[in-house]
Amino acid sequence: MVQARHLAWHETLELHELTAATSNNLMTLKKNFRKITDPQLRELYSFSIQSFQQNLQELLQFLPMAPSVTEGARRDETALYGGTLLMMAKTAVRNYAIAITETATPDIRKVLNTHLNRAIALHGRVFNFMYQRGFYPAYDLNKLLQNDYAVARRAIEMGH
Repeated sequence: MVQARHLAWHETLELHELTAATSNNLMTLKKNFRKITDPQLRELYSFSIQSFQQNLQELLQFLPMAPSVTEGARRDETALYGGTLLMMAKTAVRNYAIAITETATPDIRKVLNTHLNRAIALHGRVFNFMYQRGFYPAYDLNKLLQNDYAVARRAIEMGH
């Protein structure tokens, strides 16, 4: 078994993706929780919140093994909403790409290609918005991971 003193670049980037997605998902679950009236769905949301929160806490232990990660504070809801939209766009690109590989009917393939291109264009627009506003410092790994840490801590501490 390898005892690592620091994370490899590729796993650091995957850790970033997982931390960012889990933080956004946890915040969304917590914001929606108070609106849920069905008792069974409310219990599922509560279970999901606990699971996502535990996952996030377990992921956070590895961030200090990446370059100079420190906690920072950001309370800008624009960053949260933009990050959620970026995750949606990224997921849409992946979903359409996968769906195309399962398509045999040419007309469906054509429609899915159109949808994939729209999803790619949306992703580009949202990424540029996030990058220009400083919400997604894609070329500065240290800032990216500092932001991940701050957003993850905020998601964990957020009430529901």
